Amino acid sequence: MEPPRPPRVAVLMTSHNRCATTLAALDALAAQRGLPRGTTVRVHLVDAGSTDGTPDAVRRAHPGTEVTVVGPDVFWGHGMRLASRNSRAAGSPEPTHQLWLHAGVRLAPDALAQLLRVSCRFEDAAVIVGAVRHEGVTTYSGRRRRGGALALVEPTGRPEPCDTYNGNVVLLPRAVRDRVGDIDKVFRHGMGDYDHGFRARQAGIAAYVAPRHVGDCPADPPLPGSREPGIGVREALRRRVSQPELPVWPWWVYCRRHAGMRAPVLMLSPYVVTVAQAALARRTTR
Repeated sequence: MEPPRPPRVAVLMTSHNRCATTLAALDALAAQRGLPRGTTVRVHLVDAGSTDGTPDAVRRAHPGTEVTVVGPDVFWGHGMRLASRNSRAAGSPEPTHQLWLHAGVRLAPDALAQLLRVSCRFEDAAVIVGAVRHEGVTTYSGRRRRGGALALVEPTGRPEPCDTYNGNVVLLPRAVRDRVGDIDKVFRHGMGDYDHGFRARQAGIAAYVAPRHVGDCPADPPLPGSREPGIGVREALRRRVSQPELPVWPWWVYCRRHAGMRAPVLMLSPYVVTVAQAALARRTTR
């Protein structure tokens, strides 16, 4: 029997004005230990017009990182598609795995080794998700349908199946990526990771949360956005349909693909709630 090939991992990242956290994420990645002999890791970072010096700082601290600078209108989903394209255009040999890595994640020293072991256990034919936590609380992980919600899947010491996943730490073997593809181009910012997970399931590909947490990542702080008091109905709705929140067409595509008969109601409900909350807030402040 031919011995297994050493893993060649293409790490996909995006950044925008997060110099310190991006460097910390890359430092933790560079400190990974316990990897299979011959493992190679190459980072493909897409920086969306940072003005805090992120690209130059990354090139100095981690010269092996491929840094592509694009405009500030490139959000996370689009940036990850570009990073994937760059990883596949980097020349042969092609990566055996892609690792989605959020710039806010500090990996544990054995995180990548754990993900690769679990992937090998499933013959590199499944998506492997790394759960992350902050101050003892799981912040991002796989997701499992529970009623009308997508509940976080906690690590239990063994691989746990999930229905979809947050895109903070996700290992995609080449066969899985070739079958499912990248984050869909319709999802320029959010929803693309959840959609990717559901598409993997529809293609017959399982997804599992790794047995142990793989690192630290604080939850994104809640921004007032469309919920800011006193902004009025029109401004609240404008913010609600913007890229950072819930743009109409991507949200409709997501609902149509994954909500079945509930798609029209699910699609309209957040906008109706936004209008109602803004109108009520305006009346109560008069």
